[in-house]
Amino acid sequence: MGVFAMVGRQLKLLRERAGLSQSEFGALVGYGPDQISAMERGVRTPRPDFLVKADPILNADKMLIAVIPEVEDAMRRARTRHPEWYRGQAEMEREAVELHFYATHAVPGLLQTEDHARALFAKRRPFFSEETIEKRVADRLSRQQVFERWPPPIVSYVLEEAVLDRPIGGVRVHADQLRRLLAVGDRQNVEIQVMPTKMEEHPGVDGAFNLLVPKGHEQVAYLEVQGHPQLIIHRDDVRKIADRYGIMRAVALTPKESRALIAEKLEKL
Repeated sequence: MGVFAMVGRQLKLLRERAGLSQSEFGALVGYGPDQISAMERGVRTPRPDFLVKADPILNADKMLIAVIPEVEDAMRRARTRHPEWYRGQAEMEREAVELHFYATHAVPGLLQTEDHARALFAKRRPFFSEETIEKRVADRLSRQQVFERWPPPIVSYVLEEAVLDRPIGGVRVHADQLRRLLAVGDRQNVEIQVMPTKMEEHPGVDGAFNLLVPKGHEQVAYLEVQGHPQLIIHRDDVRKIADRYGIMRAVALTPKESRALIAEKLEKL
């Protein structure tokens, strides 16, 4: 964490030397004043793309760009691992050959933008400290490296339409989140389908779940309710959940129709 504190102090000195308030500087780099404050205090990770953008604005003469290798190394070393109860699921997710998700209330973690994830963790009860929020956000973003693997896993989503309508983090954050859905849905190995609210019934009303096919193993299911996780490995139980998911994919909007609906919602914001 020493690196982040050091970079934070540099940011504050350079900002003050430039005669900018946290709000003014944040507006120039696309961040809110609270986010700038958190970076200056060393409790939020200054991401490399932010440092590249901030350097000329603060007339830093590439000082901020020069510390990017140290920041990236510190991010790798300091990143919090998954909570103990989630580690088994996280390990399987990282190497899975197939990943399937049914979401009822929230955008699944692999699809979340940084600001969306931060807004979720910030509203958690009981409260997280700012440092814990930043660590959890970094960890969630690190999971998204699964999309960069080769060969890539087969990934599918069925999202209840309500997931697209709740503006978590505000309109700007929500708009970026919808754009993220459209971008990920463009990947050859990913299919995103929306379950319209007007659908009278489907077999997933018992709640959200994930299905994974770990490398070299049979399919498993994962459930989480109010922070209580459950990994289901019994073949018959997994098969029943997989059967429900297959029916849900059949009655949901197609990926093309789902994309059009997401784009329509984005345009209306």
